[in-house]
Amino acid sequence: MARHIMVVGAGVVGLACAWELARRGAAVRVIEAARVGAGSSSGTVGALAPHAPENWNAKKQVQLDALVAAEGWWAGVRAAGGVDPGYARTGRVQPLGDDAQVAAARMRVEAAARNWPAPFAMAVTDDPGALPCPAPKGLYLHDSLAARIAPRAACAALAAAIRAAGGSVEEDAGPQSPDAPGGPVIWATGAPGLADLSRDLGRAVGNGVKGQAALVPLAAPGAAQVFAGGLHIVPHGDGTVAIGSTSERDFADGCATDAQLDALVARARDICPALADAPVIDRWAGVRPRAQSRAPLLGGWPGRPGHFVANGGFKIGFGMAPAIGAIMADLVLTGEDRIPDGFRLG
Repeated sequence: MARHIMVVGAGVVGLACAWELARRGAAVRVIEAARVGAGSSSGTVGALAPHAPENWNAKKQVQLDALVAAEGWWAGVRAAGGVDPGYARTGRVQPLGDDAQVAAARMRVEAAARNWPAPFAMAVTDDPGALPCPAPKGLYLHDSLAARIAPRAACAALAAAIRAAGGSVEEDAGPQSPDAPGGPVIWATGAPGLADLSRDLGRAVGNGVKGQAALVPLAAPGAAQVFAGGLHIVPHGDGTVAIGSTSERDFADGCATDAQLDALVARARDICPALADAPVIDRWAGVRPRAQSRAPLLGGWPGRPGHFVANGGFKIGFGMAPAIGAIMADLVLTGEDRIPDGFRLG
């Protein structure tokens, strides 16, 4: 008999957990306060970029495993539900401005060779390959592991796959209370969930960090993403390019865009002149859940038997989704605990 499991939250982390459970035969019910992919999963950037390969740690290893597995994992989601998540491994290019940046990049190339599996690698090159705009002469750091995904389409694809596997995804359900009896329940409720968890535990476990991003029309679906000065320029398969994102600790309205986004777009146009005449067709703002550890928080909710937490994805939720889903499915279905110490709640 199939186990009945509820997942609260239909952002990418909750949906990834639900999909892993459903494809392993569990009877899954996803409860969403608003709509599929609301909150921080409703953005547009979708840069699945690896952490720097030096100073290796458990978080970087889990993210690496997830990024390596992502191509097959998202293909399985697409095959199950029939919705394209917009995934493609197109690589990432970072302009190198001076000798110090070139030297640091060469050290990263060596670290990637030690820690990344073949065929994925970094390289310093004067030929950046296909970019969304003409590249000036100079050196670049290229990595072949980075990929992109369309966040809204990816959430829709996961929801379709869950439903195709016999699960349910219920929207507009309003906030849920962890005081309700029953289980197992996975709480994947983003920044509001971190606040609830902090109050329940009597200590801060994380907070929300606002991000702003923009979308412009420019057809460069096979081009690599560009990373320059902390700014992502990400070409998508639908003929758009995403620009993002800010990281704001202090904000009054988590859903409002403002002059900080205008400045971001202006910087992107300086880096990529092909964007100069492209109008902004989507202005997005949302609050992303950032755990104090800077790694996702996974595990049982202390003091609440049968309740589990999967939260704190921050900027790497989409990149970590395949790994988080598998770790939580193992924990809930079989009790196997593969949670790295740095991710462990409590």
